[in-house]
Amino acid sequence: MRVALAGGGTAGHIEPALSLADALRRIDPNTEILCLGTERGLETRLVPMRGYELGLIPAVPLPRRLTPQLLTVPGKLAGALSAAGEQLDRIQADVLVGFGGYVATPGYLAARRRKMPIIVHEANPLPGLANRLGARLTPHVFTGHPHAQIRNGRFIGIPLRRQVTSLDRLAMGDKARTYFGLRPDLPTLLIFGGSQGAQRVNEAAFAARNAFRDAGVQVLHVVGPKNADEPQDLTQDGIPYVAVPYVDRMDMAYAAADVAMCRSGAMTCAELTAVGLPGAFVPLAIGNGEQSLNAEPIVKAGGGIMIGNADLSPDWIVQQLIPLLTDTDRVVTMSEAAARMGRRDADTELAREVMAIARGDKPTPEMPLSEDDGDEVYYDDGKDAR
Repeated sequence: MRVALAGGGTAGHIEPALSLADALRRIDPNTEILCLGTERGLETRLVPMRGYELGLIPAVPLPRRLTPQLLTVPGKLAGALSAAGEQLDRIQADVLVGFGGYVATPGYLAARRRKMPIIVHEANPLPGLANRLGARLTPHVFTGHPHAQIRNGRFIGIPLRRQVTSLDRLAMGDKARTYFGLRPDLPTLLIFGGSQGAQRVNEAAFAARNAFRDAGVQVLHVVGPKNADEPQDLTQDGIPYVAVPYVDRMDMAYAAADVAMCRSGAMTCAELTAVGLPGAFVPLAIGNGEQSLNAEPIVKAGGGIMIGNADLSPDWIVQQLIPLLTDTDRVVTMSEAAARMGRRDADTELAREVMAIARGDKPTPEMPLSEDDGDEVYYDDGKDAR
């Protein structure tokens, strides 16, 4: 079987695609995988690093407003569509699976032109333009959020790395804390803000360092590569505060922690619930507010708490977060609630759906090319927050 994956631009698009690729190969090691991407996305590093072939096509970002730049889109899209078609023909792809972002639109249109089965996976509650289009071309639409607003959507979860979904936090806890230079006997807070860090989160956490020390709470703080060049040990009075630029082993970071203070991107929420780690979510206030929408079901189920980005402060940490960290019973209850929201098998389930659809085992009714379903269309610029 030959599968093309269109999910370039950001980690939020690429990682689910690569997790699906891994699952396909586990089921059938002979599966041929091609990842469509652009020269300027993270896929140029992540895809080869995971051992998959990358087929490059031109990026076609859409302007947010009616500007003269809009006049250049049809020509650019035609070139990208042609390039995507050449990549699909080169491997004689049996199916295209799109995850949104710059490369998804030409991928969907090229597959449609070849009467190839199309599968859409949308991670966010508010889909971007690329996946809105894709969902008009196929009945095979899967979502990572139970309330995603997309046509024909069926909740399946977000494909995640086996390194995360196979994690036993309790069994790995002591080893993980030793790995980061933390003590095994103290409540532990993990702080991170995505691949580049989060300035507001960083500032509030550093300002609360003395409060963490006084409460006996140790901290593993991933500040982002732009904010530090090397790890820093800020331990005070025997209470560790470890600040690192980045973490390659997020599974170990999750295992070391009792609670995470973090943004609430779709991948972050999916990983925290998969491993049963309570979140103190600080949604990034951009786009259509989808980061808040990502965290809301978890908070409602009791698996996390949420604070607005503008409202995050050292006082909130002292009054809300530290009392949570030092209340063992509450942490355990929240961990169990978070775990009940998690989906650990979305990668395998989606892989089996892809194989069945590619084989023709799933009925494929005729879909109209365009039909007004009354939904708004949201702009998709290839970023995690659309």
